[in-house]
Amino acid sequence: MPDRGGGPTGPRIRVGRPSRRARTLLMTLGVLAALGMAFTMFAGFWTDWLWYRSVHYSSVFTTTLWTKTGLFFVFGLLMAIAVGFNIWLAHRMRPPLSAMSMEQQSLDRYRMGIAPYKKWLLFAITALVGLIAGASAAGQWRTWLMWVNGVPFHQKDPQFHLDVSFYAFDLPWYRFLLGFGFAAAILSLIAAALTHYLYGGLRVTSPGARATAAATGHLSVLLGVFVALKAVAYWLDRYGLAVKSSDFKASDHWTGLRYVDANAYLPAKTILFCIAVICALLFFATLWRRTWQLPMIGFGLMVLSAILIGGLYPAIVQKFQVQPNEQAKEAPYVEKNIKATREAYGIDDADVSEYAGESTTKDKAALRDDADKAASIRILDPNIVSPTFQQMQQMRNYYGFPTNLDVDRYSKDGEDGKDQDTVIGLRELNLAGIPKKNWINNHFRYTHGYGVVAAKGTEADSEGQPVYTEKNLPSKGDLPTYQQRVYYGEKTTTYSIVGGPQKEVDYSDNEGEKTTSYKAKSGVSLSSPINRAAYAVAFNEPQMLYSGAIGKGSRILYNRTPKERVEAVAPWLTIDGDAYPAVVDGRIQWIVDAYTTTNGYPYASRTTLGDTTADSLTATNNNRAVVAQQNQVNYIRNSVKATVDAYTGEVKLYQWDTKDPVLKTWMKAFPGTVKPRTAISDTLMSHLRYPQDLFKVQRELLTRYHVTDAQTFLTGSEVWQVPNDPTNKSGNAVPPYYLSMQMPGQASQAFSLSTTFTPNGRDNLSAFMSVDAEAGTSDYGKIRVLKLPTSTAVEGPKQVQSKFNSEQEIAAAIKLLKGGDSDIEYGNLLTVPLDGGLLYAEPVYVRGGGLKYPLLKKVLVTYGGKTAFENTLDDALNVVFGAKPSTTPSDTDTGNGNANPPTSGNPTVQQALKDAQKAFDEGQEALKKNDWTAYGKAQQDLEDALKRAEKAQSQPDKTSGGRPG
Repeated sequence: MPDRGGGPTGPRIRVGRPSRRARTLLMTLGVLAALGMAFTMFAGFWTDWLWYRSVHYSSVFTTTLWTKTGLFFVFGLLMAIAVGFNIWLAHRMRPPLSAMSMEQQSLDRYRMGIAPYKKWLLFAITALVGLIAGASAAGQWRTWLMWVNGVPFHQKDPQFHLDVSFYAFDLPWYRFLLGFGFAAAILSLIAAALTHYLYGGLRVTSPGARATAAATGHLSVLLGVFVALKAVAYWLDRYGLAVKSSDFKASDHWTGLRYVDANAYLPAKTILFCIAVICALLFFATLWRRTWQLPMIGFGLMVLSAILIGGLYPAIVQKFQVQPNEQAKEAPYVEKNIKATREAYGIDDADVSEYAGESTTKDKAALRDDADKAASIRILDPNIVSPTFQQMQQMRNYYGFPTNLDVDRYSKDGEDGKDQDTVIGLRELNLAGIPKKNWINNHFRYTHGYGVVAAKGTEADSEGQPVYTEKNLPSKGDLPTYQQRVYYGEKTTTYSIVGGPQKEVDYSDNEGEKTTSYKAKSGVSLSSPINRAAYAVAFNEPQMLYSGAIGKGSRILYNRTPKERVEAVAPWLTIDGDAYPAVVDGRIQWIVDAYTTTNGYPYASRTTLGDTTADSLTATNNNRAVVAQQNQVNYIRNSVKATVDAYTGEVKLYQWDTKDPVLKTWMKAFPGTVKPRTAISDTLMSHLRYPQDLFKVQRELLTRYHVTDAQTFLTGSEVWQVPNDPTNKSGNAVPPYYLSMQMPGQASQAFSLSTTFTPNGRDNLSAFMSVDAEAGTSDYGKIRVLKLPTSTAVEGPKQVQSKFNSEQEIAAAIKLLKGGDSDIEYGNLLTVPLDGGLLYAEPVYVRGGGLKYPLLKKVLVTYGGKTAFENTLDDALNVVFGAKPSTTPSDTDTGNGNANPPTSGNPTVQQALKDAQKAFDEGQEALKKNDWTAYGKAQQDLEDALKRAEKAQSQPDKTSGGRPG
């Protein structure tokens, strides 16, 4: 091999110490790196503190901080002491070294190697386990606060007769302590055993005794502690049966004791507890007996008992006692589950009544006025018309509307304060549309949206556009004067720096661009160099340190979405997916519904919030998803109504459910953060409503728990399902709809939230569910379920939609509406109970022909087997109830199951539509043959025919007494 200079004859290379300059440089770099890391951590802490102080919820920050810090140090120290003490004790008990075997000679090298560093090694091990244990304990801050502040439910479980608070607040903390104890015992046992082995107290291959008396006693005590903890676990497991989930054919998420739990697992846990206590005492007895013979026999007996008593015996009971007579055995426990589940989800007072599903009135014309009284049918779909708002009311590209608008109630003009269903949206800031993107424009000049845009939910104009009650820029209309600037909104996801020397773009009108400066005291002041430096690090934006756009009065606004702000100030709440705006006392307020939940309500079946609240809207809009602290829960209450001021960002939490013990517990933990219900103003109360996500959870539970009879529940014959949305192909559940309607038994219309059910695996209608959503009324939260007879097949939403699409005349008319490059969009399919039957109404929108936004062109209505497809809602209702003849060849009487030709109609329209259909078919055929000349002629013929049909349809009909739709 070639000489590489390192051999005996090669030159020696001496590695000298680094020069003083190099050492100084390295030391300086190390200090700077340490300072940088320290300041980065400080910046995160400091900016959080400043933000909580700016929103006047600093107590939330300090309470969570001190709770986490206390848990971290207490349990970190306990773990470090437990492990460190057992390592020290094992080292202290080491035997004197005598003639060493080969095993001990090998270990001696390790002993000598670590001898100079024993204290440092002990410190490192204890610090590591302490840090891990402390971090784990800090994550249990919610569990600790609920345990130490828990208030009673004043309801007892049916098995152990303990208050529900034991399962909701106490048991989770006891389980954490037990888990911590197990971790400490196991880590101490491993650390002690390794130390004894390293220093000769335990021998694997050496001749003689395998363990010294000291090592035997030490390890026996640790094993005794472990087995004693196992005894405690067996005892707690007895109570855990009341909140244990299991697979059971009667329910997907069955919770609570069943027959086998009460008669096999429960006594088994008690027996195993006794055996574990005896076994632990045998391990402790080795301190005097110095032998593991009896403890190991006891431990083996415990393991064998766990297999036979805890596993095999319950399986035998299930196989030979339960399965042969399951309904009789399980019925008492199913009754407990039904009662607890209905109470836990607030559906125990649901009014389930029988409903015929068919009208008994022969003269349908007599029902025409009743249809108007039954509901204010909303033909403006808030989930479709956002592009129309965008196109007609955006005004500037740097404004935008949310994908899904909201439904609220506002007073009609000149009608004595009567409310009307209104579709509402805010003109929020859209940074993607600003003319030129740079740091100043993005964060200083374009900072806010401007104004409310609202439209009547029950009307559209002659062109199919919304009838606006508030519009233009600045917004003007029916609403009283209010602060129109929107600094906080659903689309405002970045920070802005306001109030300083840099002026902001306010809005633009015919006179040009208007500027403004933020006047509120919201946000965090950047006047301090420390604050600027902290935010420069926190937002990774060094320009904050030296930019001249930041000066006296500059404040930084961030965490600007309503749900984000409420979640931050109340981290113990689950946030509803749909925050909505309302004009309240001269200000735009975002209203956010919030829930208290627990996973520890005995016998109540669990539900997964993420799945239960999903529907066709959340599938296309992630902003509508629920923000859950616990995804799996078995108790939920809409305990808090929150508001976020769109201008100042001020967050207010109001107690809504005054009886909820979970909320009372959190109010004890965070005193002063939740205002009493009496602080809600009358104006705000008029805009509060029943929340969608709670309703979706309740409707999912009611698919099974509308049944209160245990025998019927076990057969599963009455299980319902929430149907998929028939108006699109998403395959997701139909969303519930807000609608002012009058349910059977109600004296007048009430703002409601409604949905439908179908039998499991079938498409016909099985039930209709509605809840009174109007806050402040005596019936608020009253759930009514109309149960249809199983002997009569009433059409469900999918079947109604299919009928709309398949009837020849309607299908032909829809195909014509799609002529050229237009698309059809179906609006919300609304269901309204009327005179024993069910009225379905659905708006039909057309988007295309050069238009980027949908316009309402038709309304589909069906009732009692009669279907109408007309230009307005009133026309469609008139046709269905025989108050006027159809103006299109699209109403079909299907009461006998057969499609009949139109009973009346405009012959000019009929001929024009036939010509249009013929031209459309000829055009499609020409496309297949690539005959562009024929295709062009067919398109011209199609256009001519449609114009003739439109002209004929637009002729006034003197028989119509209806108002515009």
